[in-house]
Amino acid sequence: MNAILLGVLGYVLVQLLIGVALSRRIKNEADYLLAGRSLGLGIGTFTIFATWFGAETVVGAAGSIYAEGLSGGAADPFGYGACLILMGLFFAAPLWRRGLTTFADLFRQRYSANVERLAVILLVPTSIMWGAAQIRAFGQVIAAVSTFDVEIAITVAAGVVIVYTVYGGLLADAYTDVIQGLALVAGLIVLFVVILDETGGMTQAASTIEPRRLNPFAGASALAVVEQWAIPICGSVLSQELVARVLATRSPQVARRAALLGGGIYLSVGMIPVFIGLVGVSLLPGLDEPEQLLARLAQQYLHTALYVMFAGAIISAILSTVDSALLAASALMSHNLVVPLAPAISEAAKVRVARAGVMVFGLIAYVLALYAEGVYALVEEASAFGSAGVFVAALFALFTPFGGAKSATAALLAGVASWVLGAYVLELDVPYLVSLAAALLSYVTVAVLEGAGAKRPESETKEA
Repeated sequence: MNAILLGVLGYVLVQLLIGVALSRRIKNEADYLLAGRSLGLGIGTFTIFATWFGAETVVGAAGSIYAEGLSGGAADPFGYGACLILMGLFFAAPLWRRGLTTFADLFRQRYSANVERLAVILLVPTSIMWGAAQIRAFGQVIAAVSTFDVEIAITVAAGVVIVYTVYGGLLADAYTDVIQGLALVAGLIVLFVVILDETGGMTQAASTIEPRRLNPFAGASALAVVEQWAIPICGSVLSQELVARVLATRSPQVARRAALLGGGIYLSVGMIPVFIGLVGVSLLPGLDEPEQLLARLAQQYLHTALYVMFAGAIISAILSTVDSALLAASALMSHNLVVPLAPAISEAAKVRVARAGVMVFGLIAYVLALYAEGVYALVEEASAFGSAGVFVAALFALFTPFGGAKSATAALLAGVASWVLGAYVLELDVPYLVSLAAALLSYVTVAVLEGAGAKRPESETKEA
């Protein structure tokens, strides 16, 4: 265990040093929040892939598919992979061409400053919860390879992640995502190859899978299936974490291609946890905690050096996601709420405000990580909270002139209110679909009323 812990700590130290070294290149807010809009296709692709490929993909998807078959993988990797591809096909280039610094800028450009602030209030908690989920997962990894209690491990994990993100901003995130992405792919491939060898090859391994477990829609109603896909796609395709990566590329063409390639890599690499989840039932039957499947298999089949590589792969997935989540929350707070209050603020001061935001939100995420029930609960909340109204208002903002500030406000409020009511009060089976419908209906209704109100004085004037 000492060798494993030293290997993990060494890996983390390299990430910290890269963050500190690249921090010297940060001169202004755009450098810190958007890497100076300089990312090429290679780095852009890996930062999109690595940011999205988090602990829930590596650990959660394998465990969910172990327990439920392919129907447990609707969200991850399939839903989130589709989310990246849809970003490339429809959203990346239009977002880049608007010259945004954060996703919330879109709501100010298209609607009003008040709508922008409301959008920030809904977006920031999502990023904090996402970051808390990754910090908790990081703590669990440290606890598993050391003698630390989970609480101490989470504290260590939070400290490392906060320092790492405060220094480097998105520029460091992007460069380290290349390392993290390669380590992640290598670690999963090693485990995949070893498991294939132990099971006698692909054909033999596939023969152990029960046919009923290959049905992606088993045991679910049509609405429940749509809900499973809607949360990762509609809830994440226009998240600040993903939009920031798109905006940080050097052209709309690069933005589009990077999202498409990142989505393709995501689905390809994501099939490894899917496969392991399917065959894991025959390798380790009767697991009480399915999310421990990959870790248990790695401990059982990998030698120490290879296990260090696998632990590094998991940490790669975690670091590349948590730094993005904290930076996203800080960007929204600093750029869209604080900086507008001080129009004469210098670029250096903007960077300091953003760094302070990372620290504050990192501490909040740390507290959430300590007291949350688990990683999955945090991720589920992060994907659904407030995103229905944001998604609806952003669609109209990007692609139509229909509606204005009042209709956007109605959609944002209706989306979050209906989701909270449906999920926690009425305990509906499909609360997210209800929240999407409520947001859409509210936007259209208010927009129609706004249009009718605007036309009435003109017609009355003509009659007079």
